[in-house]
Amino acid sequence: MSSTSSTSLFTAHSALTPHGWDEDWADAFAPYAAEGLLPGRVIRVDRGQCDVVTADGVLRADTAFVTPHDPLRVVCTGDWVAVEPDGNPRYVRTCLPRRTAFVRSTSSKRSEGQILAANVDHAIVAVSLAAELDLARIERFLALAWESGAQPLVVLTKADLVPDPVTLGHLVQDVEATAPGVPVLSVSAEQGEGLDVLAAVVAGGTAVLLGQSGAGKSTLANALLGEDVMDVRAIRDVDGKGRHTTTTRNLLVMPGGGVLIDTPGLRGVGLWDASSGVGQVFAEIEELGRDCRFHDCAHESEPGCAVLAAIDTGELPERRLESYRKLLRENQRIVAKTDARARAEIRKEWKRRGAIGKAAMEAKRGRVR
Repeated sequence: MSSTSSTSLFTAHSALTPHGWDEDWADAFAPYAAEGLLPGRVIRVDRGQCDVVTADGVLRADTAFVTPHDPLRVVCTGDWVAVEPDGNPRYVRTCLPRRTAFVRSTSSKRSEGQILAANVDHAIVAVSLAAELDLARIERFLALAWESGAQPLVVLTKADLVPDPVTLGHLVQDVEATAPGVPVLSVSAEQGEGLDVLAAVVAGGTAVLLGQSGAGKSTLANALLGEDVMDVRAIRDVDGKGRHTTTTRNLLVMPGGGVLIDTPGLRGVGLWDASSGVGQVFAEIEELGRDCRFHDCAHESEPGCAVLAAIDTGELPERRLESYRKLLRENQRIVAKTDARARAEIRKEWKRRGAIGKAAMEAKRGRVR
């Protein structure tokens, strides 16, 4: 489509601009405009139907035409879609290609992926300061955030519960060490502290709000949206946890610019083919690994391992390496369940390591001739 036509299509639906509509989306939608369909963004999905915001207002549409067997391709909050201009029922005809997608594995034995949000620019990982920091869980969220293609940031909520600025500073530093390349902000929605900085960071794009129940997501969402649109309930003092106050994923426009997708509290955050994301979370380990003697070093007991040397000198905390190994193993298992080639490669690697271990034991016992 010509740039002039694309610009005309963008202008015709400019009322969608607050929801993220731009000329690139207009260009992607052009073939469907020729069919008389309307562009819109999914702001909520519920039992095979969805609410779609269009230039003419919010429409209720059925997703039956775009419900494939692949659970990663179902209509999701944040999707841009082509929807019928009229009809009863009205149908979504197709989804435009996603720029980014936040995916986790389900808890089912089939190990299917579940898409949580689409076309996200910023992944906000909310972590409550009402409970002890769980650095490993933060690393897990960040791995999925990096893998999605979005820019992650960690928001430490309920900062008013840590009145000592020195203590708060140490907590921020602990998380920064866990999240290389990721902004870490401390905020208090109750007192309004830090919200202006957060709003400025996510303005102009789409942000998804992630975290456990009780992390303060709904309170934070209300503060960013400037109104009480999310239900907020008290958390348990004993462990800082709460009930799920958000049960669906909703896309809402922020007054300072940009849109926010709030998600239900996530009890389980399983990886889903997130090897690249794991590598970014543990960038310092991957960087050290380039100096290992062996290019396929597993950082376990190999001679000349730069990663183990960094642990010996205190440069690298042992907790980081243990968390790195755990997430890599988990990701391998998920990939192996869905990829026959990956399963074969993993079995080959196990056999290779087994042979090395056997040879080492025989050498130790003096059997090698």
